[in-house]
Amino acid sequence: MGQPARAGGREWIGLALLALPTMLLGLDVTALYLVVPSLATDLNPTATETLWIMDAYGFFIAGFLITMGTLGDRIGRRRLLMIGVAAFGATSAFAAFAPSAPWLIVARALLGVAGATLMPSTLSLISTMFTNGRQRALAIGVWATMFALGMAAGPVAGGALVAGFWWGAVFLIAVPVAVLVLAAAPALLPEYRTPAGRLDLPSVGLSLAAMLPIIYAIKHAAAHGIDIQASAAVLVGGSAAVAFVRRQLRLSEPLLDIKLFTSRAFSAALSVLLIGLVGFGGVMFLVTQYLQLVAGLSPTTAGLWMGPPALAMFIGAIGAPLMAGRAAPGVIMSATLALSLSGYALLALAGTDSKLSVIAGFAFVYLGLGVIAALGTDIVVGAAPAEKSGSAAALSETVQELGIAVGVALLGSLTTVIYRSKAEAPSELSPSAADTYSDSLSGASSLAHQLPAWALDHARAAFTSGLNTAAAVAGIAVMAAALACFTTLRHLRPLGDADRAAEPVACDEQERR
Repeated sequence: MGQPARAGGREWIGLALLALPTMLLGLDVTALYLVVPSLATDLNPTATETLWIMDAYGFFIAGFLITMGTLGDRIGRRRLLMIGVAAFGATSAFAAFAPSAPWLIVARALLGVAGATLMPSTLSLISTMFTNGRQRALAIGVWATMFALGMAAGPVAGGALVAGFWWGAVFLIAVPVAVLVLAAAPALLPEYRTPAGRLDLPSVGLSLAAMLPIIYAIKHAAAHGIDIQASAAVLVGGSAAVAFVRRQLRLSEPLLDIKLFTSRAFSAALSVLLIGLVGFGGVMFLVTQYLQLVAGLSPTTAGLWMGPPALAMFIGAIGAPLMAGRAAPGVIMSATLALSLSGYALLALAGTDSKLSVIAGFAFVYLGLGVIAALGTDIVVGAAPAEKSGSAAALSETVQELGIAVGVALLGSLTTVIYRSKAEAPSELSPSAADTYSDSLSGASSLAHQLPAWALDHARAAFTSGLNTAAAVAGIAVMAAALACFTTLRHLRPLGDADRAAEPVACDEQERR
């Protein structure tokens, strides 16, 4: 079998265009970190409203990814991208001028729905534009890096815009990006749709009934622990998930082809992405707190300190596809995950004055993320037949969203438990102040003017102890992922081989490898 055609200049310029909404999605995840205080002054949201302003975006992205990935396969991936970009730009403008907290929550939810159209459509368009294995993996590496760079740039951009304008300016970044993508997409991006029939609406309802309660349960457990609400949400979501799978197996044209999971490469790559993102998501959540609450950096400065880890991810995401032309992608992924264990070790040994060690450790974690995001996503998308690449891309994104949410919930909760067990409040504090001090490091920091000199250092040490334990637990999970990656994915041949992997996919095509 000959090599697939190599992409030319138009495809690479098209990739640059796709990078814009991808980076915008990442930026929107973190840009509000520095905006909330200014926003709170204008809109005066309650604590619950503030939580929903922060969470509604990611909540609805995760819930609608599967539906939107399949919808793109049906109506056209470029068409869905343009619809989503237009909706994202318009809703961003609405969010910028939201008159109240409830309206801003609505805008953030709609941004999540629009964002769910962009993530799978950009990734599936890449699989359409780049059919050569090496080029596709490199393009996916660029795509993954741009999303991560957007997340890293979010706090810096948010702080700068709030300082120079007002909180709503953060949302207006999307407007010129949307205009540019809408103007250039018809000329630079190909259209692709499958001849499949209409969307199965009951399946859409069941997918939402499965994803939304589970995401809610994860976020609720992270904030309040496992209680009746979280357990009930898991029960509802799990029941809907079972009903969803049963319906997909009966349909001739399912919303999600469950048979994709019978491909060993597909399932293994999704599992590695899930475990890797659990470790990354939890560690990122804790490291950003460490830099600000333990090292005492401002949010903007902390964002700038995230530059070296972002560079490490860029090196991993771009370098891994180039290396995978000579060695098996699964071997490269497992070796890099093993290397990233040194980062988890540095975090597990960090003290309250170990800012450089924390940054170096997180850089190794980011390096591993860049490699698995590029090659793991390529394996998932490449294992699916062309007409289902939108659905496969949506599954990849869903797993990564779930991984980050689970990581924040599990490792954040573990750190909180350890903090509370070690942070003994000074006896001179009032009962309510003592509860605030013992609840979290941010609570202790808010009482800094009331505390004796030693107390804040004691709280910082308690939080750092929690970070150490969480990093050790994440490292063990990543070690297991590295071993699983080596045992299940080492059979995949180097990218660009004329012959594809030997393992057949249950959906009647070979692995695109």
